[in-house]
Amino acid sequence: MGANGLKANQHNRLNYDIFEYAENTMKLIIGRILPVFLILLTAACQQPEPPANSNNDVDTSASAGQPSEPVDNAAVAAEDFDNARLDIYVPVRLTADIDHLNTQQRQMLVKLIEASKIMDNLYWQQAYGSKQSLLDSIEDPALRRFADINYGPWDRLDGDKPFIAGIGAKPEGARFYPDDMTKTEFDAWDNPDKNGLYSLVQRNQNGALELQYYHQAYAEPLKRTADLLHEAAALASDEDFRNYLNLRASALITSDYQISDLAWMDMKNNPIELVLGPIETYEDLLYGYRAAFESYVLIKDLAWSERLTRFAQYLPQLQTGLPVDDAYKQETPGSNADLNAYDVIYYAGHSNAGSKTIAINLPNDEQVQLQKGTRRLQLKNAMRAKFDRILVPISELLIVNEQRQHITFDAFFSNTMFHEVAHGLGIKNTINGNGTVREALKEHASPFEEGKADILGLYMIQQLRQNGEVTEGELLDNYVTFMAGIFRSIRFGASSAHGRANLVRFNYFRDQGAFTRNAETGEYSINVDNFESAIESLSRLLLTIQGDGDYATAGQLLTEKGNIPQDLQSDLERLSEQSIPVDIVFEQGVDVMGLN
Repeated sequence: MGANGLKANQHNRLNYDIFEYAENTMKLIIGRILPVFLILLTAACQQPEPPANSNNDVDTSASAGQPSEPVDNAAVAAEDFDNARLDIYVPVRLTADIDHLNTQQRQMLVKLIEASKIMDNLYWQQAYGSKQSLLDSIEDPALRRFADINYGPWDRLDGDKPFIAGIGAKPEGARFYPDDMTKTEFDAWDNPDKNGLYSLVQRNQNGALELQYYHQAYAEPLKRTADLLHEAAALASDEDFRNYLNLRASALITSDYQISDLAWMDMKNNPIELVLGPIETYEDLLYGYRAAFESYVLIKDLAWSERLTRFAQYLPQLQTGLPVDDAYKQETPGSNADLNAYDVIYYAGHSNAGSKTIAINLPNDEQVQLQKGTRRLQLKNAMRAKFDRILVPISELLIVNEQRQHITFDAFFSNTMFHEVAHGLGIKNTINGNGTVREALKEHASPFEEGKADILGLYMIQQLRQNGEVTEGELLDNYVTFMAGIFRSIRFGASSAHGRANLVRFNYFRDQGAFTRNAETGEYSINVDNFESAIESLSRLLLTIQGDGDYATAGQLLTEKGNIPQDLQSDLERLSEQSIPVDIVFEQGVDVMGLN
């Protein structure tokens, strides 16, 4: 990869299962354009324009123009939309203890939140288009709020189904690609940088494909963001954090992010944390190449972080003990990566869309990973909210009474933490010359990587408990809490990489007898011996498919195991009937934190 950071093959996460783009184009024509034309003809009204000073809500990218603009001011829910879904998110007030921060650090937080708001608007442009036009077109306050949570008119936790009348299927390429571009055209395009993370694919005046880098497409808002980061850096007392903020500011206006990623890995002592920029590629469902903008503003929890610092050193040892042939564990993961706990005070962009992230494993650049490892950030307050408001109610309905005592926050925290650590295990490059795992598995790579991290996280807990490095609670706590967590993540839907990974694991575990379901009560119990055997065999299977870059077998496994059996569907419906939330939505910002 060149120093300009514009080459492909930097990222280890992929898109979801995709369909032929020609078919999707027909869906767009039939499902969106024709209804929109008829509605507009009948209503004889114009689409609202965003305000002139709408914080860069106007689409400055001049890119693909993927989704058409919102329908009209009388937009209503789609006919088959279940209005009960408007309440699947439970509000959580996002706060943290900042009594230990001085005046300059509090001023810094205000600037970081302001920068994050720009990331939020840029993500709207990438995912849909004009936020203000869409929200202004929706009269129903509950439906408007649902569109705001989903960053568009598609239900992210229900397979991206449209919930606004006249809106068709969600474009798989979002606004990263021309709406009339076929995969055949893209694959035949001779451009060495076409798989890059930080560029839009557009058409030039002659109709040919061309690239426009993010720092060109979003020049003005990224310049404003960079200015805010420089201002925040001037307030930073920690030298490493100040250096990172300045380098990240430079990255935004050059699309060269690797230097700032390396600097981010060197930060150890700063009490305030920022993750900001184009990072994850989940929004690009067409190829999984393009990174979407997001941001987190976090406060470090020193007490919890101290509990976690010792675990990263065991990664090389755990790698050698993986239950797979030596060829599939030949890479050595970085052991200087750190584990820390944080309270997050602001989410923006991709991280805030639909289901909320509760742990971070970054950076995604493979070169940085091999050189310095990764940093694992556990978002403790968000994690606690999901545990209390969602996981515990799920367990009270679906886990047998005699095993419910094993649902604990410590187990939920450690399962989540070791999931992130386990991303560093296995290999990034195939063993047979098929390139990186990401390249070889294509659209299957993301659910496979999430599934690998889930199952190897349990493997790590087993090994560390056996070696006396983890002593809190007991192993059955992790198993039972893990089982309840499967139900929680499956509810994110088949369009989520995490949701698909959990479906594969549920069906695999069921076939292996890892759990038993009581047909009368619909409650589940763990069968420990079979559960542990399933952990080992599924670990071996996923690692082997990744190492081989076996695209066909990966697709077959996802097809055979990535579905919801009828009894599970009925159990998920019971969760909805009991009004158990699917996920959380935040009340957040300067006012909530008392920073105004």
